[in-house]
Amino acid sequence: MHAGSLPSRRSFVAGALAATGIAAAGLTAAAPAQAVRAARPRVLVATNEPWGTYHVRPLLPEIAARGWDVRQLVPDRSQLAPDEQVPVVTLDELSAETGRGDRAAADLLVVTGATDWPADCAAALGRFVPVAATSLAYLNAAEAPRARELRHRLRVVTSSSPAEGRAFGGHLGTRRRVRVVGSPQTDTLPTPAPEPGTVLVLTSVTYPDETGGAAPGTQLLLDAAAALEAAGKRILVGLHPRENPQLWSRYEISAVPSLQASARAETAIGIPGTVFPLIVAAGVPVVGCVDPALVVPDYLLRVCSSSISSAADAVEAVATASLPDPETLADVVGPVGGSAARLLDAWSIAARPVR
Repeated sequence: MHAGSLPSRRSFVAGALAATGIAAAGLTAAAPAQAVRAARPRVLVATNEPWGTYHVRPLLPEIAARGWDVRQLVPDRSQLAPDEQVPVVTLDELSAETGRGDRAAADLLVVTGATDWPADCAAALGRFVPVAATSLAYLNAAEAPRARELRHRLRVVTSSSPAEGRAFGGHLGTRRRVRVVGSPQTDTLPTPAPEPGTVLVLTSVTYPDETGGAAPGTQLLLDAAAALEAAGKRILVGLHPRENPQLWSRYEISAVPSLQASARAETAIGIPGTVFPLIVAAGVPVVGCVDPALVVPDYLLRVCSSSISSAADAVEAVATASLPDPETLADVVGPVGGSAARLLDAWSIAARPVR
């Protein structure tokens, strides 16, 4: 891709989404925004990565604007950074606050999947606390072992895009409607300023830890980055929040999150993950590094310009990378702009008492 063609890349994505009727301006909230925002519920969030507060962080500006009390449930405070911005609470602390674990605990529990930690939190809070399921990171479409515990309690299910919604419904073992709200991270897309020859490398997590699992393919990606550097490309690394930075210390590691870092890149290459649709939304084509052991939802592969299983193919794949067609963009990326507001509107409705 030539640098001269890149300043218009965002307009291509915006035009494609608008043409398919999924641009933010074309969506209508389920209830008048002023009425929805009048309520200020207490919301608890339990994520699949128990200490993974980076999934909630993009919601903080909208939460603050509404004056809501939103806290993430964590097993303990051992894995939290000293400067953590997301308000957190443990189940023990919550019990001490309320004196019991029933309806006094919260107006709504939001789970990001049916894995052990969210299911444990739902069980601990009891049946009087309503539950919403919100996809904030990709999950495979196979039904989770503990999905049955949650399904009957769900008042609303949300996802960032239609494609993600289909996978999330499979994970939850439900065919009910999934409300598409977009990704809050795309509410503040960076202004493109591509630097010639710069490739953004999108890492995953090499080793699992207490917070969450890992995706295979790091060695393939390391080899691909080396091949691209040897071909004269400048490598800029966008680290997964839990990846070991020492593995990538020979390259420039972005000081800002991967989505913001994409503004500097002509193309991106990495292990397919939740960040891929976000990078494409910013107008940067992505190449997927696919290890034979990697299992990801099909839609994350569809958003790739191409996928490689050998580092020898990296240079050609990056040189010929292009953005997906408009239909794929609409299905995989979802609506862009106003997503955090739409998500909290859905949570607000789910938190209302049943009359």
